[in-house]
Amino acid sequence: MRQSRRCSRSGCAQPAAATLTYVYAESTAVVGPLATFSEPHSYDLCEFHAERLTVPRGWEVVRHEIDLDDAGPTGDDLLALADAVREAARPEPPRNPADDGSGTRRGHLRVLPDLT
Repeated sequence: MRQSRRCSRSGCAQPAAATLTYVYAESTAVVGPLATFSEPHSYDLCEFHAERLTVPRGWEVVRHEIDLDDAGPTGDDLLALADAVREAARPEPPRNPADDGSGTRRGHLRVLPDLT
């Protein structure tokens, strides 16, 4: 068990396995994987209560697959995150000294004046 949160249902002491969120404007209840953090307007449910959730007549339940064996980020996820951090930390390449400065730079793009 990677989380220490418990099911939100009264009298249930089982570990939480899913998160329930309501979208009132669309009359929808969404049951998905356990959220990383406990949110004030969502409910943690154990596997038993997540599977047996019922909603009022006219409402819809959207169920996202819950992987109980998910152990968190994989090595590939962590490597991709490290690569993204390295890329963001790279200094900007030096500007070309032959650049005459005409035009406006927007990141890696340059807006050139209309010569016609």
